[in-house]
Amino acid sequence: MSKPQVLVVGGGMITQVQILPSLYHLQRQGIIGDISVCALNSAPLKVLAQDESLKKAFPGQSFKAIPALESDPNVNQPDLFEKAIAELPKHSIVVVAMPDQLHYMVLKEAIANDQHIMCVKPLVLKYDQAIEIEKEAFERGLVIGIEYHKRLDDRALFARQQYSEGLFGEFKMGHAELNEPYYYRHSNFQNWCTCENSDMFTYVGCHYIDQVHFITGLMPKSVSVYGIKDKYPNGKEGYLWTDGRVVWENGACLHVTDVMGYPDDGPGGNFQGLRMYCAGNDRSGMLVHNDQYRGLEYCYVEKRDGKYYSEPSPDYFKYINLGDGGLTPVGYGYRSIEFIVKNINKCLKADLNQRQNFLKEFDKQGVMATPANSSYNELVMEAGRLSILNGGKEVEIIYGANAGVKLKS
Repeated sequence: MSKPQVLVVGGGMITQVQILPSLYHLQRQGIIGDISVCALNSAPLKVLAQDESLKKAFPGQSFKAIPALESDPNVNQPDLFEKAIAELPKHSIVVVAMPDQLHYMVLKEAIANDQHIMCVKPLVLKYDQAIEIEKEAFERGLVIGIEYHKRLDDRALFARQQYSEGLFGEFKMGHAELNEPYYYRHSNFQNWCTCENSDMFTYVGCHYIDQVHFITGLMPKSVSVYGIKDKYPNGKEGYLWTDGRVVWENGACLHVTDVMGYPDDGPGGNFQGLRMYCAGNDRSGMLVHNDQYRGLEYCYVEKRDGKYYSEPSPDYFKYINLGDGGLTPVGYGYRSIEFIVKNINKCLKADLNQRQNFLKEFDKQGVMATPANSSYNELVMEAGRLSILNGGKEVEIIYGANAGVKLKS
């Protein structure tokens, strides 16, 4: 198979704004073959098919809708993804873009059908599931790339390199923030990011926890998360305001704020950043990534995305015109997907032993998040959920043969 087919399972926001346009660009370059998108019903697929930005950027390109666009949008087909995965040629690519609590069932189905996988973060919500997925995928020589796209942000890669050279000293104290806009409450989040399933610390806090490990190599030791419940427009409740504290193996502490409440009229699409204080050689070091400041200040004569004033981000994902008849996606959101797909492509013509050697190398390099090199994230997610459901009590992370989490006495 020279060009792998790709099936995206999930037709929501992340598929629309990052995954599908990235795949279209890879398809345009001849790196991947046919693209299919499977959803619970045809409603989100119609939105994707009619998206004017996608039409403008990728004229003449399209995806196969599963179920068909003509099907009744009120009829749900929850098991359709199983048939779609089974019908793919072996060693195609399945992109898991479902709500967090549904990742596990899609991952299991993809592995059982010998498909390589790209999964939005976090991989799963339980550590034992991550270990199970890692083992089963390795036995079959299947690549699983977890799309922690901030790993492909040049800021993180540059910081990782300089931290490894000892230029900052040792991490001691820090603060991270990733606050999503209020209008998210009116989206499909209100149907799945509810108190019994997830919370804002789990949904976006994992980005910066992963990034601190990515930069420093330190492992998280304990977690406490306090959450405030708030109601969605449909009446369901979610932990939409969260405050977390992650203590690391060297005693360092990272304070993490995540909310679904950044003002819709705020200048950027969200608010995010990382501040780390370090020490060494009788001096202190500091690492500050003001990710909310992109260096752009625009004021329009007509509203764009509901605003006259905007500070748009060119870093995560944007389209630019290079004069080739369409638009080209740029930013670490695209680079992350490209990186995972190209790693999968390295394995397409390899036998089982060669593929397993590739998997070991990906794990060791540590740039692409894999089940083997990032399952600490699942422990943090488990600890965070246990903490938030117990009023913010501190939860200890235990590593080793009997890895798990437990409330601190």
